[in-house]
Amino acid sequence: MKKLLTSILSLGVVCSAALAAEPVITAVKVSESLDAVKADSAVWSKAKFETVTLYPQTAIEFNDKKANELTAKVKAKKAQVAALHDGKNIAVLVKWADKTKDLQQCLTSTSYSDGFAVQFAGATKKAEPLPYIGMGSSGRPVVVHLQKATEKVYEPNGNKDVAMQINRQQTGVFGKELADFDAKVAALANTDYERVFVGEGFRSLTEIKDGSVKSNSAMAHGPAGWSGSLVRPLKDEYVKLGGTVPVSIAVWDGSNMGRNGLKNLSSWVAINLEGQKPNAAMVAELSTDAKGNAAKGKEAAMMNGCNGCHQLEATDAKSFMGPALHNVGGYSTAAYLRESILKPSAVVVPGYNRNAHANTPWYNIEKGKRVSTMTDFSFLDKATVEDIVAYLKTLKAEVE
Repeated sequence: MKKLLTSILSLGVVCSAALAAEPVITAVKVSESLDAVKADSAVWSKAKFETVTLYPQTAIEFNDKKANELTAKVKAKKAQVAALHDGKNIAVLVKWADKTKDLQQCLTSTSYSDGFAVQFAGATKKAEPLPYIGMGSSGRPVVVHLQKATEKVYEPNGNKDVAMQINRQQTGVFGKELADFDAKVAALANTDYERVFVGEGFRSLTEIKDGSVKSNSAMAHGPAGWSGSLVRPLKDEYVKLGGTVPVSIAVWDGSNMGRNGLKNLSSWVAINLEGQKPNAAMVAELSTDAKGNAAKGKEAAMMNGCNGCHQLEATDAKSFMGPALHNVGGYSTAAYLRESILKPSAVVVPGYNRNAHANTPWYNIEKGKRVSTMTDFSFLDKATVEDIVAYLKTLKAEVE
């Protein structure tokens, strides 16, 4: 135990420089309508870009040896992010380096596409606690806009064109009739993989298909990598955005078998709408450093047994009794980490890693609700909690 503690403490405050939170982005107010803006639209020349870091999501390993090997080598990515608004809509532009162009295909189950997502919190008046990134939390919904890079994909395209779903060699037509058939299939093909989801906790993420969200997203690949643009209303039945808008950004790399939980993502980032009063508490929460002492936090985490269930450092032995935390500081806010320590049942994952022992579940069902098996550390004094939060915020992958 002493040797392990010494090993972790020997890291000292090497990572303390990584404590800084993400920058605040200004959504420049423009007179032009943003309804149809794309990544290459001229209006983006008015935007102010900021650098946002996207960290590998490594809480739970996939049961996919190759994907896990690739993920182990993934570093944090820097993305350039800008925003605009016209009083009715908000537009977000994300640029990130990716030399390969991986497209969504329907002919193979072993290839994956590049993609990006922008997530909004449904309620934005309170600085904390914000929803859990990715799926939202009970009573704290999120809306996720997902865009994948795709070539023409057919079927399904949602039109139920059964007559056009057969192999062209089984059509019984030739020459011009076959050419006409191919042309019709091509015309029916889906060339835009854009989806919108709403979620309020694990297993609740649901695609919005009734047209109630009027959004427009697209991707474009160039020599420097990808550009992804999204436009959506500031207000609809799912979100009411104003003043300061918290967003989280994710990107997928198909070459690294990125899909679902295999991605790079940011923590919540504050976007201030130019011309509107910012939410000072929100900005402070998302743009200031952790307040505790990271070195003391390391010691407190060890003394309170955090490493007994969690893999803390990337070099530590893996543990399946709880999610791995060696990148948690990159995509978690201080408020979320604080809540997880004091109220571990506030956000509970849907199930434990299938590689874990059956006698070590991550939660139990009590009166129909998931109750975390993690110890409630609300008995800790405030200073100790802040120190542990500061330490957890240092747990981040190296930036490529």
